[in-house]
Amino acid sequence: MHEVKTLGVLGCGLMGSGIAQVAAQAGYRTIVLEVDQALLDDGLGRIEQFLSKGVARGKVTEDAKAATIANITGTTRYEDLKACDLVVEAIVENLDAKKDAYRHVEAVVRADAILASNTSSLCITELAASTTRPDRFAGLHFFNPVPLMKLVEVIRALTTSDETHRRLMAFAQALGKDPIVAPDRPGFIVNRLLVPYLLDAVRAYEHGLGSLEDIDKGMKLGCGHPMGPFTLLDFVGIDTTYYIANIMHDEFREPAYAPPPLLKRMLLAGRVGRKKGRGFYDYEGVKG
Repeated sequence: MHEVKTLGVLGCGLMGSGIAQVAAQAGYRTIVLEVDQALLDDGLGRIEQFLSKGVARGKVTEDAKAATIANITGTTRYEDLKACDLVVEAIVENLDAKKDAYRHVEAVVRADAILASNTSSLCITELAASTTRPDRFAGLHFFNPVPLMKLVEVIRALTTSDETHRRLMAFAQALGKDPIVAPDRPGFIVNRLLVPYLLDAVRAYEHGLGSLEDIDKGMKLGCGHPMGPFTLLDFVGIDTTYYIANIMHDEFREPAYAPPPLLKRMLLAGRVGRKKGRGFYDYEGVKG
């Protein structure tokens, strides 16, 4: 296998644009693909805005910003990924959509190119088995916001080769991240521990433990968490948490992973968090 020099990223949403940005900042030629030009422009604009804020705060130099943007190419054509040594998929958490994307990627990339998924919940072995290169497939789970969060979970499918695993660990480190090895089980390490905590916070609130603000403040000031559970739920996305919780409950059949009824009702009402302007808290008019 070739060492990673050119990275492909499928999806230019919050996660995909963040992955593309950190790779480009680390000096990798980065090609990011979206399904249409409007979504691509939104994602590339998000990268430019993030870097511009960094310049304004003295965290990023103008030269570094320019070099990063120069390393990124946006496209809506799978053919443009043909030179990629590694392709990281960061699209919607839908099994069929991911499998379809892999078929398109495999039609254009080299036989020795590595594929990786940023999925936060789906079975890596099942995703790997849908490709023609299960030995060159693994999970590479970044955390939001990608440019700021140091952790990457590297997940081995049952079929992932030692060489593929080594290259992905090295790639994560080259991005300035601190990778950990996680098992191919729903939730991996972080969400396996985090999701039950978040669900318990919702249940406690439903049972009158305290106000949203007081529960959040209690966990921040009493346990040293950077944000309380409801602020975190709004940041991660109530839809995302609900989806992950259901997958974990289907796998383990343990009550701790069952999403509380309130989450489903909030999802049905469209109150999914910061990205839609309202979750447990109201963010109308709040930017970022």
